[in-house]
Order: sequence, then structure tokens, then C-alpha cells
Amino acid sequence: MSLQQELGALAVDIAHEAGALARRRREEGVSIAASKSALADIVTEADREVENLIRERIAAARPGDGFLGEESAAERGTTGITWVVDPIDGTVNYAYGIPSYAVSIAAVSGEPDPREWQALAGVIHAPALGELFHVVRGEGAWLGGQRLKVNAEVNPAGSLLATGFGYDPATHAAQLEMLGRVMPLARDIRRIGAASLDLAYVAAGRLDGYFERGLHPWDHAAGVLLVEEAGGVAAGVPGSAPTREMTIVGSAELVARLSAIVFAGAAGNKATTP
Repeated sequence: MSLQQELGALAVDIAHEAGALARRRREEGVSIAASKSALADIVTEADREVENLIRERIAAARPGDGFLGEESAAERGTTGITWVVDPIDGTVNYAYGIPSYAVSIAAVSGEPDPREWQALAGVIHAPALGELFHVVRGEGAWLGGQRLKVNAEVNPAGSLLATGFGYDPATHAAQLEMLGRVMPLARDIRRIGAASLDLAYVAAGRLDGYFERGLHPWDHAAGVLLVEEAGGVAAGVPGSAPTREMTIVGSAELVARLSAIVFAGAAGNKATTP
């Protein structure tokens, strides 16, 4: 078994256990632990409990690896492998009882920075939906035993796109303005509320493309690898991998079209800013 396969198998095993815990805690009732960047950006007790479980399982299996999680401080390891984890992506959905939430786990090599790392394996598990997406670099992207493929052609009727919005109200006007510029390219827009599922759905061909500003590394580490192994492309600002500044995924043609629209508008905004 290769290193990537070993990491992928471990991620799947841990995701099953973590997803079961998240679903059980949701059925028992959700307790809000805190807010993060904004009042609407919440953390539940289950987020922390699930992340602790994932961290403990990884430490037991691979004690030298690093860890970068949403709910805890980053830790550098000694092996060159870092686990990038979102214990419950879509926390607001989770708190409201909407089933579109997921456990996202990725193993990456190199610096724990999406501009520098190489993702080796990942899993996105939506326990309330009964779906587990998994990926190993060089071996394709999968939903159970079904191999996934990004929609390669841009539909003349327009592309089914997904996006998201930040929790800070100060960002909403710019995000809505960007959405308005993108709409001529779209058949319709979806707002699922969990970036990991948006990315998994692009890999599965359920969405044609996805774009969003403000994602953290744990939001997209597993999902970007899924898209790439399903034949798609992931980009950030021109010439960069996905970062907090921008994440765009889809077929190569669609990503090029979206990037041209998104960044042409951004350049125009800078030009008119006093």
C-alpha cells in the first residue's frame, strides 16, 4: 500500500466515526459554544468534540503528523504530513437541522499552506445524507464505488453554479455585486451552505462550477483534490492555487470564464477606488 493509499484509508475510517458522532450529537440537540469571526459564525460543542476525536485518532495512528483544524491551533509534525480538518462544515445548517453538513479531512505534504502543499488524500462525509466522497492522488475521485467526473462541457443554457457568502455583513455588497456579474454565465445559482459539499458536488457533476471568496484551508483541502482527480481545475487569484482571496472550481473552460468575469470586475473596482 502506498503512502497516499494508507492516508486515504485512515481518513475514510476516521470520517465514518466522526460523522457518526456528529449525527448523534445533532439528534441529541445542538448546544452553541461560541461565535467566531461574526455573530452569525457559530461554533457548536459538537464541532469541538468531533475535531478532538479526529485529532486523537490521527495521533494514535500517525503520531508524527501535523494537524491544522478549524477549532484548534495548528501543530507542525515531523513527518512532512499535515492533516487539514473541518470537523463540521456547514455549522449553521447543522445547528438548524438542515442535513447539508459534512466532515472534511485531508492529508497534505509540504508546508501547511494551500499555495505550497500537495494534497495526497481526502474525504468528505455527509452523515445525514449517507454519502462519503473519497479521493487519493492519482487514483481518481469516488462516491462509494462510483468514480466521479466533472462536467467538461459548458452548457449553452448556462452553467449551474454554487457560491457562498461571508458572515461579515460588510462583505455582502461586494459579494452580491460579484454574483450579479456572474449571473449571465449561469443557468441558476445554488447556495448550499457548506463549501466542502459544493466542491464534492462539482466533482460529482451535480454542479458545473463553484466560486467563493473567504474560504479557509480546511474548507477546501479535501474538496479541491476531489475536483482535480475528477478531471476539473481549481484556481484562486490568477496564477495561484485557491486561497482566502478566491476559490473557483469546475472544468478548465468554465474556470477560465469565471476567472475572467470575477477578476475583470475586481480590477475595475480597484481602478475606481479613490
